[in-house]
Amino acid sequence: MSTENSVFSKVAIHTFTNKPWNLEACIAHYTRAGVPAMSVWRNLIDPAEGGVGIEEATKRVRDSGLAIPALVRGGFFPWPTVEERQNAIDLNRQYVDEAAALGAEMVVLVVGAVPGLDLAEARKQVRDGIAAVADHARDAGVKLAIEPLHPMYAADKSCVNRMAEAREICEALQHPAVGIAADVYHIWWDPDVEAELRLAAEQNTLFGFHICDWRVNTRHLLTDRGLMGDGCINVAKFRRLVHSLGFEGYHEIEVFSEDYWAMDQEKYLELILQREEACR
Repeated sequence: MSTENSVFSKVAIHTFTNKPWNLEACIAHYTRAGVPAMSVWRNLIDPAEGGVGIEEATKRVRDSGLAIPALVRGGFFPWPTVEERQNAIDLNRQYVDEAAALGAEMVVLVVGAVPGLDLAEARKQVRDGIAAVADHARDAGVKLAIEPLHPMYAADKSCVNRMAEAREICEALQHPAVGIAADVYHIWWDPDVEAELRLAAEQNTLFGFHICDWRVNTRHLLTDRGLMGDGCINVAKFRRLVHSLGFEGYHEIEVFSEDYWAMDQEKYLELILQREEACR
């Protein structure tokens, strides 16, 4: 991996990309490979999912010297009842505290959706939920990054599917802790995406930037993402664009793939870094 002084050298890997590895293995292998940063998924923290707990995770992460662009993931604000919506708010405040403990810059928000709930109402609940967490995030020194998800997830994972919808929430709240995580997997198809990225940069709300690829013959809606170069997204073009807009954050590699998870993960990491360099 190149170490030249360029935004393109600011690569980060989401721990879920190497799902078979635990937190200790991610830290060891990324450090050995010269990866400067990783975004931590909560499955490696939450004991209920086999994680090590926030105290142990904080110690390991802080000792690693790796930068932590994000804790992934918060969100899931829409729910049928007031009690469920309040529980989501409380959980997101907890995630903010975890992010602050880890030294993460932001919590990535997959905002949620409820099958059968009107999308406009779901977006209102998202806006209200983020508003209820935003001051807590600001006080903790943590940002909240709304990640628009591809429309195929609109039924149950995210009622925010375009950059414009995320922008509208940011504009409504006008809160310095609230912004957007732009993932090329989810937004590459949008005819307004370049204009929206420019607006986000102008409004100082472009908090995160995620890269991977869209397989033309996608076999699974969740776990068949491609590594850069596997599909049809012009990742290099997006990278050049966000760089030209003044984005100075990490380019976060986030791939969910049963095929790649089945590989030898050390060889896979080598391939990840080769593909990262090839799409600059």
